[in-house]
Amino acid sequence: MAINEAAAAEIKGRLFSLDFFRGLTMFLLIGESTEIYRRLVDPALQGTFLFALGTQFDHHPWAGLRFWDLVQPFFMFIVGVAMALSTAKRERRGDSRALITRHTVKRAFLLLLIGWALYCIEPGRITFRFQNVLAQLAVTTIVAYFLMRKPAKVQIAWSFVFILATEVIYRIFWVPGYNQPFVPDHNFGAWVDRLISGELSAGHWVSFNALPTIAHTVWGVLAGQWLMSGRPVRCKVRRLAIFGLALVGIGFALTAVTPMIKRICTSSFVIASGGFCLLMMALCYWAFDIKKVRQGIVFFNIVGMNCLAIYIFTQTGATEWLKHLVKPFTNLLLGWAGKLPAEILASLAAWALLWSICLWLYRKKILIKI
Repeated sequence: MAINEAAAAEIKGRLFSLDFFRGLTMFLLIGESTEIYRRLVDPALQGTFLFALGTQFDHHPWAGLRFWDLVQPFFMFIVGVAMALSTAKRERRGDSRALITRHTVKRAFLLLLIGWALYCIEPGRITFRFQNVLAQLAVTTIVAYFLMRKPAKVQIAWSFVFILATEVIYRIFWVPGYNQPFVPDHNFGAWVDRLISGELSAGHWVSFNALPTIAHTVWGVLAGQWLMSGRPVRCKVRRLAIFGLALVGIGFALTAVTPMIKRICTSSFVIASGGFCLLMMALCYWAFDIKKVRQGIVFFNIVGMNCLAIYIFTQTGATEWLKHLVKPFTNLLLGWAGKLPAEILASLAAWALLWSICLWLYRKKILIKI
């Protein structure tokens, strides 16, 4: 479906870089639910460009960094930027601090509730897991909000306190079987999850990741406050890029003593991924708000404006229904070429349908928020 200029006009006055960054991140996230990335690492494609690309769209098995490891930090950072902008907007229109605080606390509670509930759907039983992005955001946003009015130096200091505290706790934890800080399922984070839910994540993810990744949302708030400042636009980009490069360098330097592990959010990972968040924000701001590039903004923003709705939709297994819906037709079109091409086409078709659902919501002006 074509998107006309009227659609682009609807986002006039917004931070175009944030719209693009958020929309692109969510578009990639919903793509994962179609299994398109898993299809690209099929053994039949090994040695090809598609296989190499697919590898980058899968989390690193343990110690290392791939592109897909950055997507959740991107989103947590984006939420921080958006929170800074929306809070400032509400204050300008006269909303009291008490009203904004009540809304923020309520939203954090609902995010935690929804994040927890999503883990109960697939097994069909109550389980207490809090490793997905919604549950993690419930913690990071509430802390970032209460730090928001502090001076930038105080916010930065606290963000590193959370990172350092995590590093120290993992290293000094003494309980036998969970005193190996960088070994899967034998670290402090695994012990916390065993205590909370009585079970561990099959992918070695831990709920305690919410503490160190507070830094990502805090840094997003700081980026948003910086972009709202009266400084020259090129100065804003330069500062974001300098801090981004510095954090990436520090993060990779730290791998000499602390491995870069996304699954337990080690200090080296949090710092390096936070640097990439700043660099991505700087690039988007330069391209879309300074150079006035407009291509792709509306296409991705259609997904970003209903990110909560489409995330819940995909996390409840609805994408499988869409794939089942298109499978007879994709098999008809490409079944002659073999099973893998037909599966890839089915995933792409489901991805297109997910985007179309967002487009329908966008055109009907239905925005699901909490």
